Amino acid sequence: MTRTGFLGDLLGQLVERRFVPARGGGDRPMEELCRNLMSGGGEVSTMRLARETLARYRGLDAAGRRAFFHMLADGFDVDAAAVAEAARDYGAARDAATLDRLVRRAEPARQELFRRLNHAPGATADLVRMRRDLLGLLPEAPDLARVDLDFAHLFASWFNRGFLVLRQITWESPARLLEKIIGYEAVHEIDDWEALRARIDPPDRRCFAFFHPAMPDEPLIFVQVALVKGLPGSVQALLDPGRAVLDPAGADTATFYSISNCQSGLKGISFGNSLIKQVVELLRQELPHLRTFVTLSPIPGLGPWLSENAASGDAAAARLLELARTPGATFDDPAALALRRAAARYLLEAKDGRDRPRDPVARFHLGNGAQVHEVHARADLSPRGLKQSCGAMVNYLYDPEAVEQNHEDYATRHSVAAARGVRSLARATGDWPGAERKTKADKETSRDGQPAP
Repeated sequence: MTRTGFLGDLLGQLVERRFVPARGGGDRPMEELCRNLMSGGGEVSTMRLARETLARYRGLDAAGRRAFFHMLADGFDVDAAAVAEAARDYGAARDAATLDRLVRRAEPARQELFRRLNHAPGATADLVRMRRDLLGLLPEAPDLARVDLDFAHLFASWFNRGFLVLRQITWESPARLLEKIIGYEAVHEIDDWEALRARIDPPDRRCFAFFHPAMPDEPLIFVQVALVKGLPGSVQALLDPGRAVLDPAGADTATFYSISNCQSGLKGISFGNSLIKQVVELLRQELPHLRTFVTLSPIPGLGPWLSENAASGDAAAARLLELARTPGATFDDPAALALRRAAARYLLEAKDGRDRPRDPVARFHLGNGAQVHEVHARADLSPRGLKQSCGAMVNYLYDPEAVEQNHEDYATRHSVAAARGVRSLARATGDWPGAERKTKADKETSRDGQPAP
């Protein structure tokens, strides 16, 4: 340990043991605590006031927290007149001094307050939870979005990819961490410890998570991977407790079948792109014979899209929805084909208000450079899977040779990279939602210059 590190740790212990008041932060108003923190200059006083302020915040009820955020929005905002004056000064004399003054005045005082709060041990996690509370208030208090902009700005720097640590989660990981993996799983629920063990302990299963040094015991995001032979088309098969365990040497495909964000206070801070790419590189090093890297992903917007079509008089959409809502029902081959066609059209054609793919999972993977590779019916027959997508799922292919170009095409034109088979499904006609309309794929060509089939 360096001398500086030792002294810093010792200072933190002294502050914690001697100078920090009892939990709750006393009776001083929150604004007074924050003003004192902003005016304090010494390391000890900054740490003490930061801990006191955070402790006081933790003791606030819902009304108190709402008042706290409104105080930040109004009392720690930018001084517009000062910004205008600084901008005029910089326009008249473009030197380092006037630029520095402009930058400092253009930054809301809230950002410096958050930085000072972060001096307290464990404060980063407290601030992430504070933003979680704020996000919950935004629907009823949209003016607080100004405060959220500052959180998002700082977190984008604090949780930069260069600071993140990738760790594999195994059955030997601490029990407290394993409990969090169970609790944070957001795609396919983990019912108990045995179900968790089946996902991380067998040799053909992997789980990786990103951590931040300031939150070493809290996963930020994790991905579960199945090593399989061939293209996976059913999450029931992947999660079947009675399945035959595959020797990794016999696998040719790595399937990312569940990606879960763990910290709601970090909403909008992207980790998934880096996580998938780094895990792909790790798996290629460990198992160089792997040739295919795909997801088996939900299509959460398909159900609502079919409902809209059904409400507009589309009989095929209505039949698919009715079938999905029938207890114990299975999709026969014609219905499965109709569902695959509907899913392909939805993924390639349905857009949001910004001309991006409507489906949020599709936006994530396409933005990362993946390709819509195959769609499957009867892929997730859980109640959740039937409700959100009538049981359909999709493989997104991460081809290391095409990821960069796919990403550029999506970033510049919102172009949807898709396999020929998926485009064929989207163009097909028949008794399925929207069959009377043509898709954009009819007018597109594949990368070899030939018309897309």
